[in-house]
Amino acid sequence: MMNTFMGFGRADGSVGIRNHVLIMAVDECCDGIARAIADSIDNGIVVTNYNTCMYGGNEEMINTMVHTGNNPNVAGVLVLAMGCGSIDPEIVAAPIRATGRPAFSLVCIKQQGTRATINQGKALAQELQQAANATPRVESPISKLVIGVKCGGSDTSSGIASNPSVGRAVDSLVDLGATAIAGELIELVGCEAILRQRAVTPEVADKLERLIHEEEARWHVDGAEVETMSIGNSVGGLTTLEEKSFGALSKTGTRPIQDVLQINHLVHEKPTTPGFYLSEATHLCGSAGMHFAALGAQLILWTTGGAGFNNPIVPVIRVSGNQYLLNEDIDIDASGIMRAEEGVESVAERIVAKVSKVAQGQQTNIEEIGYSYCSLYQKDQRLETVLRFKPGC
Repeated sequence: MMNTFMGFGRADGSVGIRNHVLIMAVDECCDGIARAIADSIDNGIVVTNYNTCMYGGNEEMINTMVHTGNNPNVAGVLVLAMGCGSIDPEIVAAPIRATGRPAFSLVCIKQQGTRATINQGKALAQELQQAANATPRVESPISKLVIGVKCGGSDTSSGIASNPSVGRAVDSLVDLGATAIAGELIELVGCEAILRQRAVTPEVADKLERLIHEEEARWHVDGAEVETMSIGNSVGGLTTLEEKSFGALSKTGTRPIQDVLQINHLVHEKPTTPGFYLSEATHLCGSAGMHFAALGAQLILWTTGGAGFNNPIVPVIRVSGNQYLLNEDIDIDASGIMRAEEGVESVAERIVAKVSKVAQGQQTNIEEIGYSYCSLYQKDQRLETVLRFKPGC
């Protein structure tokens, strides 16, 4: 069992298992500039806001960028803006810098053009890369480790094999002192009574039920039905949302729920003590990766039938129990459970061992090959107003 890991110590007391430099474009007009700069260094990762260059009403998205910049896996950040929109790059860079990380900002118009911005950006990126390279690994307690938990491409095998195995691994990791955070509240519709019993206080129980119901309302507005049971889920053998929910529930384990972390334009809650948490991390895959990064997770456990998911900031350990869809992308083969050749406990032990190796620097199977786009998701404030939700309550 792991009790410590070797990670990159940050000035704010967090510990990363990766050592990335983020190049963040606060508007889509700077995406090409950001990518040209990122290509000039070894560990450059681009995060681009494609939603809007307006600030008002988009605070949730900006907060996600800020908190992603503060992720323990991030060594430094360069924030870019074209300069004609409403989002000053310092709105993002300044709070990141306040944590002790190096964070610079550039405005293309002020730099007098694209080429000049790229050249200056490359020089700053090199400075950030050098600072990252000089950061040594230090032995850290498992209490510094935060693990995101998500499912996707779910099928019949998910609720029988990969989800229960990850749930048991989550229990083990929490018992060791780590923090685990599950999201996608829409996947827990119908499980409220069970979850309430795990809440540490009546207030947390009420909060989780309210937030689950709010997420259900967002995705099932009359006259604007949205597909939350995918074609892949149905082809894979799932028949109802309730069936899907109870399969997804098992990946959360059995430990007490410390809180339900809200993500909105007013608040961005994070874990305060080790333990298990639910959160408003979205069920949309690429955006979920960014939400978990913004919540402070250093890695993600992903349960599936056969689908893939990745994130360039937060490594993803993929667990599947579908022997017919297994491929080299899958890190943990749980299909022995489906054949009655292996038990959940045994697979969970292998998952915990894999978490330990990835935390020590071992790459996941396709960490350097393919990853989901760093999508920035935010709730539509017009819809929130129509639904009369009161965030932060």
